[in-house]
Amino acid sequence: MTTILFEIFIVIILILLNGLLAMTEIAFLSSRKAKLQKMLEEGNKSAKIVIDLTEDPNQFLSTIQIGITLISILTGAYGGATLSAPLASVLKNFIPYSEIIAMVIVVLITTYLSLIVGELVPKRVGLNKPESMAVKVAKLMKYLSKTCAPLVTILSKSTEYVLLLIGIKKEEENVITEEEIEMMIEEGRAGGTIEKEEENIIKRVFRLDAQKVDMIMTPRNEIVWVDLDDSDGEIHEKITESKRSIFPVAQDELDNFIGVVQAKDILTCIFNGKKVNIEKIVKEPLIVPNNLPSLELLKQFKKNSGHVHMALVVDEFGGLEGLITLNDLLEGIVGDIPGIDEMDDPIITKRSDGSWLIDGRFPIDRFKEEFNVDIEFPLEKEDNYSTIAGFILSYIGKIPETGEKFEWSNYSFEIVDMDGHQIDKVLFKELGSRNRD
Repeated sequence: MTTILFEIFIVIILILLNGLLAMTEIAFLSSRKAKLQKMLEEGNKSAKIVIDLTEDPNQFLSTIQIGITLISILTGAYGGATLSAPLASVLKNFIPYSEIIAMVIVVLITTYLSLIVGELVPKRVGLNKPESMAVKVAKLMKYLSKTCAPLVTILSKSTEYVLLLIGIKKEEENVITEEEIEMMIEEGRAGGTIEKEEENIIKRVFRLDAQKVDMIMTPRNEIVWVDLDDSDGEIHEKITESKRSIFPVAQDELDNFIGVVQAKDILTCIFNGKKVNIEKIVKEPLIVPNNLPSLELLKQFKKNSGHVHMALVVDEFGGLEGLITLNDLLEGIVGDIPGIDEMDDPIITKRSDGSWLIDGRFPIDRFKEEFNVDIEFPLEKEDNYSTIAGFILSYIGKIPETGEKFEWSNYSFEIVDMDGHQIDKVLFKELGSRNRD
């Protein structure tokens, strides 16, 4: 009886060792380098071992596989040979073919325990807190790797040769992409560790680098500007009627721009009873091309502290296309900030019938966020439009008329107001069962 218990004990130990190796493998492979680096900076030297081992997967995986393979063979051979004989001697008094049945029972029980105790449970433990588990067994794996080094070298070289034969090259470095970061953010949002607004801000930062300044600028036809020939009364009227604090200055027409002037400088002259001399208070703005990435403009605003935080956007021929301010870039990151807008904000208003009245210049990105649209608009990248009006012009392929309607995907659009050739107001409605509170 003592012998049988000892043999059972040996089988259990082998299964537990298999579980330890399985847990180690999944913990090492699931560990994130950034977290391990942080643990190393906090003084956990074992984190360095984990980083080194995971950077050489052939060495690490070969060591693990050698251990698991040997243990599996030993468990099957030892368990089947030693435990089936005593069980067969008991069963032969009751049923025929006792040796075969005993062997099947032992194999089934051993397989079950190997799957549960030797594979599934350890892997779940390793996945739960991979970095913590990995550093706990790091030293053991280091010694095991050194012990198995000769055999591992043979296996590693063989693995690399086979991979070369089938055309798989070794990756130099596992670089984290923006898509992977966004997926991790969404996981954090689902788990409650990241707030919704934090998620939106991070996604907007990524989007900002892909946006050109002409996608978020105030277009030329909406610019309020000061002419050098304007009288003091005309200048005063423009300042008081506008919500802006900075105005482009030009001579006769906007393309002949000279610079920009701040409202506070003009008002200072007016309040002091002096004649407004625009040429003396005009300041040099940033001049940027229309294809400049928005994130690059933000860098230029930071570098050029002597400039006002307004940039004039020009096309390839030097013609003025629009202007963009620091507030525009800030809202591109954090969203709308009521009360600090220098430009009239494009409206979006819900009506009693569930439809929405939207400005034609309402940005596509904000539209997607507002209505949880998770699909790309038609020709969005090809035509490079950035507003609802741009989408409509691209989709229908002509200047629409007031009252014109069309449907796309699960949405209905109706042009309710035109300002010349410009789409001013659009009536939008979600069709079907998708209603938005």
